[in-house]
Amino acid sequence: MERNGAVLIDIDGVLTVSWEPLPGAVEAMRRLRAADVPLALVTNTTSRTRARIAERLADHGFPVGPDDILTAPAVTAAHLREHHPEARCLLINTGDVRGDLPGVTLVEEEDTEGAVPDVVVLGGAGGAFTYAALNRAFRLVQQGAALVAMHRNLYWRTADGLDLDTGAFLLGLERAARTEAVITGKPSGAFFAAALTHLGATPGGTLMVGDDIDTDVLAAQRHGITGALVRTGKYRPETLAAAAGTPDHVLDSFADVPGLVERLGR
Repeated sequence: MERNGAVLIDIDGVLTVSWEPLPGAVEAMRRLRAADVPLALVTNTTSRTRARIAERLADHGFPVGPDDILTAPAVTAAHLREHHPEARCLLINTGDVRGDLPGVTLVEEEDTEGAVPDVVVLGGAGGAFTYAALNRAFRLVQQGAALVAMHRNLYWRTADGLDLDTGAFLLGLERAARTEAVITGKPSGAFFAAALTHLGATPGGTLMVGDDIDTDVLAAQRHGITGALVRTGKYRPETLAAAAGTPDHVLDSFADVPGLVERLGR
């Protein structure tokens, strides 16, 4: 990794859990800023817009703004504008991310007499992932609608423990509809490419810090980015042991990242 190389940082499970800062995370972020390290927060979070994420983090003392954040919904919008221009999209998502979907035409789920969706877009799991919503998505895909998912994370960590996420439902939908969704967030190459372009960084000069061995770390390493796994968030020893690869670095928490960046830059 080049000196003062860029750092890509997952949010949930790395900086926060249920939006509460993890020990040492705020101070570590401030150390990176003081060292003029280029950084971007890269997240599959689908419950809030970039502006709301930045506001919440700033309220806790993190020195970040909306321009520092790249979300799966924002990359999804770019994908839809490029590959499905003017398409009618049915969004199934828990949380309001419409502000990060400029140029995308959304069809309301309850609109049964209006325009038929051309694309089914799955965001984050939660209360919106009802049987009726998923069954409608299944039928639309059977009828020819494209299937796009912001991510395929199986679960994420909350203050109450691990909760099921989109991937747990997406696997069944893909199997039933005999199709495969286009994934726009991590671990897609397009997502990491967008993050590198945003920072003007090269893969070899960039570090990715995450709590998901597959989606964050190994995915980044496949694209030439140095990967660091933190033992917070959704990290579990058995998941690491069963992974298809080995992280470049394993850290106790994000608090260890400034020291790692300094060692890699020497």
